[in-house]
Amino acid sequence: MARDPVEELRRWEDSGAHWQVVARTPDRLTIALLRCDGGEEVERLVSDDPALLAFVGTRDRSDGLTPDT
Repeated sequence: MARDPVEELRRWEDSGAHWQVVARTPDRLTIALLRCDGGEEVERLVSDDPALLAFVGTRDRSDGLTPDT
């Protein structure tokens, strides 16, 4: 069964952990899933799912900051 990347990222956020985009193309994201107690990378989520691209939008991090802020 394929993982739903949006649900996976939402669960990650809901648990208090953080994420950061480490690579972005117009049709693919690579996101580092980071621990909530220091930011150590635990896993990477790589996806071309349009729903994930829309969910992340222009954000670079789970704190909602964009490159322009």
